[in-house]
Amino acid sequence: MKALVTGGAGFIGSHLVDALLAEGHQVCVLDDFSTGKRANLTPHSQLTILEGSVTDPRLVAMAIEDCQAVYHLAAAIGVRYVMDDALSGIAVNVRGTEEVLAASARAGARVVIASSSEVYGKGRSGADWQPFREDGDSIIGPTHITRWWYALAKGLDEHLAFAYHRQRGLPVSAVRYFNIYGPRCDPGGYGVLARFISQALKTEPVTVFGDGEQTRSFTYVADAVRATVLAGTHPAAIGEAFNVGSGAEMSINAAAAAVLRLTNSPSAIHYLKHVDVFGGNFEDTRRRVPDIAKAARLLGFTARVDIVEGIRRTVDWWRADARLT
Repeated sequence: MKALVTGGAGFIGSHLVDALLAEGHQVCVLDDFSTGKRANLTPHSQLTILEGSVTDPRLVAMAIEDCQAVYHLAAAIGVRYVMDDALSGIAVNVRGTEEVLAASARAGARVVIASSSEVYGKGRSGADWQPFREDGDSIIGPTHITRWWYALAKGLDEHLAFAYHRQRGLPVSAVRYFNIYGPRCDPGGYGVLARFISQALKTEPVTVFGDGEQTRSFTYVADAVRATVLAGTHPAAIGEAFNVGSGAEMSINAAAAAVLRLTNSPSAIHYLKHVDVFGGNFEDTRRRVPDIAKAARLLGFTARVDIVEGIRRTVDWWRADARLT
């Protein structure tokens, strides 16, 4: 099989490229290297790299030519990037997705769209709280809060994908990632655990935004990749969206404590207000945990790597790769 991975030089994308190559597939990567890194891609006889944007229709069509599978991971990611440049982020996340879907439909390729837990928005609170289900409602905040453009854009990506499925017969699935972490994660833009590990290993203060009692479901990157491949190959995945997460709930305070323990770091935890970090147009979510029953039922997917083992592997990579600067 020949597969295209957009955003293939990024954190999750590069691990997906490794997995596809290991299975014997030919892989083309399309990446503009705005956040992806060439160092994430190991040279391989079955790997082709194209530099450019998914908003370029000519380049997208060239990349998809002769591909049987498309994994669309190119996007603006990370809270910092989302907050700093909404205009280019919206263009990449929406127009880029439309270009990929249109070219895939012409080529007859099967598509997996990388979506996000952000599509659920705030979720319910208090006694009404429940893990997010794929058929549940989205509760999105107001448009003057910058972060919510990302939730809306990812939701529109899914609407576009499933419209192509219904109206053009495009075989497409969506995977909604929940707080993916692991080797190659970027402390500057991708994920709280990456920031914690980087700070702990450099013995800097570990910065927690807010009170730290907000909770997340952290998912190791190898598990996320396995779910993504299943979504791109399993017949039952076509026309469906899947939560990709561990299902385990952990507070940010507990995550920080785990990182300090597993790195044996003397760093202290330092609390910062969201407004001091992101300004006044940011809003956080208190609990973000997936219902994982659908992926287990239709794909046979459950996460295998628990948070302690996942942090340990990530710390080992960080140390081995000398990423302490």
